[in-house]
Amino acid sequence: MQNPRHFFLFRIQLATLDQVAFLEDKFGEWKPVSRGAGIAWPCFYSLFLLYAFTNRSGFLFLDFVNLIIHEGGHFFFSWFGNTIMILGGTLGELLVPLLCAIYFFWQREATAFAFCSFWFFENFPYIGTYMADARTAALPLVGSGDSDWEILFSQWGLLAQDQKIGGIMRTLGWLGMLATVAWLAYRVRHDAAIGAGFSDTRQAP
Repeated sequence: MQNPRHFFLFRIQLATLDQVAFLEDKFGEWKPVSRGAGIAWPCFYSLFLLYAFTNRSGFLFLDFVNLIIHEGGHFFFSWFGNTIMILGGTLGELLVPLLCAIYFFWQREATAFAFCSFWFFENFPYIGTYMADARTAALPLVGSGDSDWEILFSQWGLLAQDQKIGGIMRTLGWLGMLATVAWLAYRVRHDAAIGAGFSDTRQAP
């Protein structure tokens, strides 16, 4: 008698393969990752994750770019009311890398899509750190006044949950970054296997 658990896992794998095949039929195959890029990018992400893990400030060098986008988001969303203006800094931080990721997804550029996805999720720990600081207000702010998340959480009745929400955001960020690196590693391995198979076919008599 077939093990129900194994049958269930097989159905999940089959459904996943069907989804991948559907996406490749609809959007085309991913452009292959070169050998150099397949070595350089995983090394970069590994070093960055190590740097992020050992950093205790909650502010990474990539966050200088995110901070500029954050301030621009406040200005852009100021047209939509005070609450959206305050939230607009965070929305800007997330929308810019997300839109870039969508563009490179359509272009089927695996390394560029991975970088923008990684950048998108890299914002989460930074945002989560400031969410968790809503009550204590110990972190430095650009300009003066209350922090965005102190104002927003107070409006939404969530100020007492700032630490919990911030922790969830940081966890999601780490999971997203790790998943992105794992996906890119899969693409590199997949393209290397195809390249090796093509080379063997050419060498065969």
